[in-house]
This record gives sequence, structure tokens and C-alpha cells, in this order.
Amino acid sequence: MSAARRLPISQVDAFADRPFTGNPAAVMPLEEWLGDGVLQAIAAENNLAETAFLIPDESGEADYELRWFTPTVEVALCGHATLASGHVLLSAAPWRQEMRFRTRKAGILQVARNGEDEGYRMALPAYSPAPKPMPDIARALGGDPIETAWHPGGYAIIAYRDAANIRALTPDFRALKDGGDVLYIATAPGGGDPSGADVVSRCFAPGAGIDEDPVTGSAHSVLTPYWAARLGRDNFTAYQASARGGHVGCRLDGDMVELTGTCVTTLIGDFLL
Repeated sequence: MSAARRLPISQVDAFADRPFTGNPAAVMPLEEWLGDGVLQAIAAENNLAETAFLIPDESGEADYELRWFTPTVEVALCGHATLASGHVLLSAAPWRQEMRFRTRKAGILQVARNGEDEGYRMALPAYSPAPKPMPDIARALGGDPIETAWHPGGYAIIAYRDAANIRALTPDFRALKDGGDVLYIATAPGGGDPSGADVVSRCFAPGAGIDEDPVTGSAHSVLTPYWAARLGRDNFTAYQASARGGHVGCRLDGDMVELTGTCVTTLIGDFLL
């Protein structure tokens, strides 16, 4: 029997200031790409919202190529696993101030140290949604939505009057799953919420194998332009009110958004293949 192949793996709670909060991601730097079926099987074995795989970038455009897999599908953009990847790489290279990632569908992404802060700044594309009636989605989420909007990347925004409505939602996940690989983003102003944030949200993606995502970076690619227009300012704070919970700083910068957050490493080891 041949010896097991050891692949490095770290598990990181992203958008977290302590273990067991934020969104856990696995980060696996590789020397070269494994077959897509193997990558998907590893992500299924890890059974986290996302596993991020990286290889050194040879194009000169970035430091690493980056791909993300849920337990069931490869996704076009994942913010929290990008933040986690930057955290792992920058922790191993304290002389570096930033890491750039070349992705297949989301362009060049960047994670940088946030000045003297212990956290990071992450640049993601800004996805501005447009108003669209979505009565079936609103019905599946429940509550009493006041507005719905859509971005063709597969992002549905369902807005409510206040954060209490967001926290009380009990979605019909089977009905949402029938809509396919869509990220459903329920959101409301944060006034009066115990988080103290300007904006509160919850995110659901049953079509990608994730009923409720703990803290979703890519959702804030949509939420940032949406709320910047409604709040009348480019900077605001956000809180994703999942059971784990997580704070995200949001800033709109032209056709990009800058998200800030902290990370906690909870595991460093080897995956035996």
C-alpha cells in the first residue's frame, strides 16, 4: 500500500474575534491543481461552508490562484474563505502587507493588513442589485418583506423593516432549494439591534448545500452598494445574525467593495489523501 499523500490544511473562523464565531473555512495551499472531482470530494469531506484551494500564480497578475468549493459545488465567489486564505498566507509571511488572488470568475481579489489593527481589508467586486418582484422567494423566506432586488450573479435581496424581523425568520428551505444555486439575503436596518450595527442580515443557500451561512462575504458585495444608496453614505457596519454571528465593516469604492474583519485560526494540520 502506498503512503498517504499529506496536504496542508488550516481551519479559520473568518469575520470572527474568537473561536466558534464567524464563518469557518478550510484553506488548503497546493503545489498544483488536483482533479476537480478530488477537490470536490475533499470539500465534501471537510463539510464546511467552503474549502479554499490555492496554487502559486504563474501569470504575474497575482500571488496565488484561488478556487472555492462548498460540500456540493464550486462557487464563483466566496468572501469569507478569501479572507481566511489571506489570513493563513499573511500569518506565514509577516513581512508581507497584502496577498493578491486570481480567480476564475470574480477577477483579481486582494486581502491586506488593516494598518495597526489585527484585522484585514478585503477587496471584492461590487454587485449592484436591481428591483425585481420575487413573490415566491418572499413567501419561502416568510415574514413581511418591503422590497426585493436581484443581481444576475445569483443574489436575491429581500429587505425587511427592522432587524427583529430578520432574527425571527424561519425559512422554508425546501422551497428555497427549488430555486437553484441562489444566495438569498434577508436584510434590514440595524437600529435597535443588540449588535449595534447599521445593517443586519441573514443568508441562505440551500441550493449550494448550505441552509444558513454563518457570515457571508460575497453577500456584502451586494449589500454594500444596496445599503450605501439607501443610507446615503459609502461606509457602514454590518452584522450577520446567524447562530454564530459576525461583524463586517463595509465601504463602497467605485466598482469594488472593501470589507474589513478579523480571523481566528482553529486548526493547522494535514489532510491525508
